[in-house]
Amino acid sequence: MLFSLENVTFGYLGVPTVEDVSFSVHEKERIGLLGGNGEGKTTLIRLILGELVPDSGRVFVKNGLKIGYLEQSGGFESDATVYETMKEVFREDEELLSHLADAQMRLSKASEGELRALSARIESLEKRIAARDSYHTDVRIRTVLGGMGFEGREDRPVSTMSGGEKTRLKLCRLLLEDPELLILDEPTNHLDVKTLFWLEDYLLTLKGTLFVVSHDRYFLDKLTDRTLELERGRVTSYKGNYSKYRLLKEERYKQQLRAYEAQQAEIADLKDYVDRNLVRATTAKSALSRVNKLGRMELIEKPLPPPEPPRFRFTYTEKPYENVVLAPRFDLYAGDKLLLKDASFSLARGDRCALVGDNGTGKSTLLRFLLKESDKVSHARFTRIAYYDQENADLDPEERVLDAFWGKYSLLSQTDARSLLARAGLFAEDMEKKVKELSGGLRAKLSLALLEARHGNVLFLDEPTNHLDLPARESLEEGLRAFDGTLLFVSHDRRFIEALANKIVAFEGGKLVLFSGSYDSFLESRKAEKTPSPAREEKEKNGSHRSREERAKETKIKVRIKEIETRLEEIEGLEAQLNETLVAVASDYLKVREVTDRLEKLRAESDALYAEYETLI
Repeated sequence: MLFSLENVTFGYLGVPTVEDVSFSVHEKERIGLLGGNGEGKTTLIRLILGELVPDSGRVFVKNGLKIGYLEQSGGFESDATVYETMKEVFREDEELLSHLADAQMRLSKASEGELRALSARIESLEKRIAARDSYHTDVRIRTVLGGMGFEGREDRPVSTMSGGEKTRLKLCRLLLEDPELLILDEPTNHLDVKTLFWLEDYLLTLKGTLFVVSHDRYFLDKLTDRTLELERGRVTSYKGNYSKYRLLKEERYKQQLRAYEAQQAEIADLKDYVDRNLVRATTAKSALSRVNKLGRMELIEKPLPPPEPPRFRFTYTEKPYENVVLAPRFDLYAGDKLLLKDASFSLARGDRCALVGDNGTGKSTLLRFLLKESDKVSHARFTRIAYYDQENADLDPEERVLDAFWGKYSLLSQTDARSLLARAGLFAEDMEKKVKELSGGLRAKLSLALLEARHGNVLFLDEPTNHLDLPARESLEEGLRAFDGTLLFVSHDRRFIEALANKIVAFEGGKLVLFSGSYDSFLESRKAEKTPSPAREEKEKNGSHRSREERAKETKIKVRIKEIETRLEEIEGLEAQLNETLVAVASDYLKVREVTDRLEKLRAESDALYAEYETLI
């Protein structure tokens, strides 16, 4: 066991943030910690780290436990270069190599009496160096820096970097330190999709325990095997990743509600019997036994339903003409930096287009460029664009929340304004707060409420899921799926993109590349381009002249491809059957677990077959 909490309660100003919390974390576990904005996830982490002392209960941490912790804004300051700050992690390795070089040099001049002691010291040093892999520290540093997007910037001073870059550098150091317990608070912030994929693959090789707070559902599904949910101050543990947690949480609530309702029905029956029979001499004894039974009964508390997530509804009054946005030829600049040359872009009515690409390629800049008509950009007649800015720049931090909304839409009644804000997750206690006093999540919800009130038939969204917790993200997805207008958006949330986009425009090599189809299909196509199949490489290498062995090999590959395609069709059918079964047995927790386990195995087999398929086609 690495650490445990026993009946821990902690609060501020007498109001509990976490209450009677108990759970343990063991070696090699991969845990996701979930909770809404402001539920106390960071407080819980600080209790684990010993930065806060519980009001009651106890926190046990294994002696000598090496913990690595990445805060949401967890960068660090240094006058050293990027590479030098990473090299500091391996100071002990440098000392070992220096001691070894010194001992080897002394060995050539050693007397017969010193020879045995020096040989033993060299052997000991070589074992320690081999165990620590000290000879390959440079490779490890460059691998991590390259994967996290710092390739070619190793000599840049850390002090010249942005806050987001410093947070990524802190994560690089933690990965190189390889702690026994790695705690990550929103590690996917500031990461583009390419870096996210690299980080996920790297964390899968992690030897220690992973404890992560994240709003990235793909990230949680890929990396975690246990989920802790912090809700209303209490922590509940679920076995499985995020997708499995959602099923288990719903079933757990239904079971608790059924148990409560069954007990209430039993209590009502017992009371009714007592009321009718207690005064009768012939039945008084049996009535008293029921009174005693009621007295001994351990009452089941009525389960509270999950907190209601915000609701978003995007509407408009009239449709624009067909070609909503046209920019046939333009150059795109960010200051003096040329991002795109001689590019073109078009957006048709009904498109749901995602702009994707590495950080710094110009996605947000393009969104703002297309927002206003100019000699390079034209909008169709009746086009009404509503724009969501990830920086919430249109909000005055000194304004009251109600004024920030009502000031822009004063024709609404105050009741309607408050109702719309409440639906977005801002309630009476938030109305008198200044905008600057809101959390990032509440500011995002205020901006989304303003977006709704705009009634745009075209929505331009720049990272709309930033700062939103998972229920709010899923609610926003639901609202945008129901919106039948036109979408153009930038997002790093892969599941959000997959749920909404039917068209991808990628920034690649200083150009805009159009891909019509789902985001998953887009990613698969890019992976296939970067990983040529062995069959294709062999054909390109040897040309069109094929030997008998080559033709036989090609036939074998075709047979295997057919086998895989057949099995994938079977798996799809089995998954459909099991999903139907899951609905039918929803009231039986054990059967739900059995079915979800079978689904997990089928999906694992499907993933493996698709991976093999990519190497063959």
